[in-house]
Amino acid sequence: MSEKPLVGVVMGSKSDYEVLSAAVEILQALEIPHEARIVSAHRTPDWLFKYAETARERGLRVIIAGAGGAAHLPGMLASKTLVPVLGVPVPATQLNGLDSLLSIVQMPKGVPVGTLAIGKPGAANAALLAAEILAATDSALYDRLAAWRAARTEEVMKQELP
Repeated sequence: MSEKPLVGVVMGSKSDYEVLSAAVEILQALEIPHEARIVSAHRTPDWLFKYAETARERGLRVIIAGAGGAAHLPGMLASKTLVPVLGVPVPATQLNGLDSLLSIVQMPKGVPVGTLAIGKPGAANAALLAAEILAATDSALYDRLAAWRAARTEEVMKQELP
């Protein structure tokens, strides 16, 4: 997006984008300026530290971090910034994301990571939670979020069974 990003969507590898795209779609629909980046906890640790340490000064207010396997990315980001980090477990191994969920959710006291559901539902909800965080101080976004929710309600109300 052309505006200064408020939300960072990061993932350990390009293949994780299939899951994290659900977050990007919600952010786009709600017109929230964001960026999407590959930031690997294991392959680019210096880049991870720089990304986290400069997040606030670059204007980020929330970071959505998707990770599979050992899932160190959300926790490592959270250890290097006070910008809220929302972790999304990616089903990247034979354990279908359960390993990632357990890794992300078990952060030690003092280094919180908001942990969402495994996969695309978690990514979508991470974007919605990021929107709610931002909407606390942005009434226009609050109105867009309320309209988005109302549209989901209307979709359900219009459904008919055979």
